Amino acid sequence: MNTINRTMTNICSDNLAESREFYTKLFDFHVDYDNDWFVHLISKDKQLELGIIKRTSEMIPEGYQNNPKGFYLTFVVENTDQVFKLAIEEGLDILSEPTDTFYGQRRLLLKDPNGTLVDVSSPMPNFDNK
Repeated sequence: MNTINRTMTNICSDNLAESREFYTKLFDFHVDYDNDWFVHLISKDKQLELGIIKRTSEMIPEGYQNNPKGFYLTFVVENTDQVFKLAIEEGLDILSEPTDTFYGQRRLLLKDPNGTLVDVSSPMPNFDNK
């Protein structure tokens, strides 16, 4: 069996700059590489990576150059309400305001510039899952 050294999600995008701004403003990503076909984001602690690739890049097989379907990204943060406030200030596409879930998370749903569903969650303090 092969050992996994790292994992990275890549999002196909029609607007790399807008996507880059979305993820760097909301989360602790900074730009590690930026080109006209690919942007590589990495968290400040260098533990998390996110790629944004031009949808029509020759690197993407034609049959996969579609809008996202059947998946969503979850970012667990310290305070979902702070991300919500920033999303309002930035005029981002908010699908669901922060709500408390039955499983102990405070959850916010956003849509990124590419149509990807983005779940922003934070643990609810003093949640008892018994």
